[in-house]
Amino acid sequence: MRVLFDHSTPAPLRHYLKDHLVTEAVERGWDELENGALLKEAEAAGFDVFLTADKNIRYQQNLTGRTIAIVDLSTPRWPVVRNYIERVAAAVNAAISGSYIEVDIPLPPKKPFTRS
Repeated sequence: MRVLFDHSTPAPLRHYLKDHLVTEAVERGWDELENGALLKEAEAAGFDVFLTADKNIRYQQNLTGRTIAIVDLSTPRWPVVRNYIERVAAAVNAAISGSYIEVDIPLPPKKPFTRS
C-alpha cells in the first residue's frame, strides 16, 4: 500500500512499515497544506493510507466518501510510539478504502513533580 505520513507522524516509523511504500507529506511539498487539502491531494495522487497523529481530524473533516483510509495515532511521541509498532503496523495492514482507524497508544504515567 502507498502510505502518506502527515507532518505529525514520527518519521522513524517509516522504517517499520517495510511492506508499504511510505512518503512523508514534506517530501511532496505538502507540509503546508491543511488537512482537507492534504487529503484531497493524497487521494488524487493515489495514496491508500493517510497516517496522522491529529486527534481532531475526524471532527474537523468530512470523512464520508473518502477513498483514502485514515490511521490516526493517539500520540505523535516517537519514544512512546516505538513501543507499539506492531499495533500501528496492524492498523495500516487492516486499513481499507474509506476507513478510519484510531490506534490507541497509552502514554506512560507522569512522574510527580518534586523540588530538590
